[in-house]
Amino acid sequence: MFTNFHQSLRRSNSIKWIICFFYLVAMDAPGNPVELTLEDYAKKPFGNIIFLRHAFAPGMDANGQPAEFKIDDCSTQRNLDSTGVAQATAIGNKFIANGIKFANIYSSQWCRCLETAQLLNLGKVTQETSLNSGFRELFKLEESLASLRKNLESLKGEEKLILMITHRRVISAITGISVKSGGAVAYDTKTKKSKIVLIE
Repeated sequence: MFTNFHQSLRRSNSIKWIICFFYLVAMDAPGNPVELTLEDYAKKPFGNIIFLRHAFAPGMDANGQPAEFKIDDCSTQRNLDSTGVAQATAIGNKFIANGIKFANIYSSQWCRCLETAQLLNLGKVTQETSLNSGFRELFKLEESLASLRKNLESLKGEEKLILMITHRRVISAITGISVKSGGAVAYDTKTKKSKIVLIE
C-alpha cells in the first residue's frame, strides 16, 4: 500500500516539475518577454544597450508621419505635447534617481526623439542615422536597420551602458518587442536577448 503511495507521490512531484519547467520556458519565449522594473534593472543590469522609444507625440497619417514631413523642419513632424514633455522629463529623473548612467547617448534625427533625448537631461546626445525610422521614399527603414545591426555587432563585448532613443518599429525589428511611447527595452549585443524595462 505504501509502495503505491510513494510511487503516486513521485509521479505527482515529477508532473509538478515538468509543469514548472515548461512554465519557465514559456516565460522566456519570444512571445513572452521578461519584464524588469527600473529598480530591479539598477540592482542587476541586463545587457549593454537600452532602447527607449520617444515620449508621447500625437498626430499622424496612415504612414505614421504628417504628409509634409521634412527631417530638418520640426514644424512638419509629430512633436511631443505637454504629456510627452512631462513623460520624457520624468523618465530622465527616474534614471537619475536609480543611479543609472550612460557612457553614450544616441538619438534618431526625428525631432520627437531629439526632444525626448534633451529632456531626459542625462548627458550629451549624438544624432545617429541608423536609429531613424522609415518614411515613404525619403527614408528606408530597411537601410536604417541594416546599419544599426552592424553598429550593434561592433558593440559585442562592450560593457559600458549605451542609451538609444528611437522608434517603435526600430525597437521591434531588433528586439521583437513592441513598446508604447516612453517604453524601454534592455538589449544584450552579445546574446541578442532582450528584456522590457518598466519605467513608468
